[in-house]
Amino acid sequence: MSFSFISTFAVLFNLVLFGLGVYALILFIKLANRGIQALDIYLYEKRGERF
Repeated sequence: MSFSFISTFAVLFNLVLFGLGVYALILFIKLANRGIQALDIYLYEKRGERF
């Protein structure tokens, strides 16, 4: 009984870690998109072009 409990706990723990990893990846992609947009705005302003 204790072996199945430990095995079940390990599977649930791995699923939680996988979910957190996917969530962190989504947040990183959003952050990268914002950084690219900020860099584009900075470069346009440096060149003297306005939106």
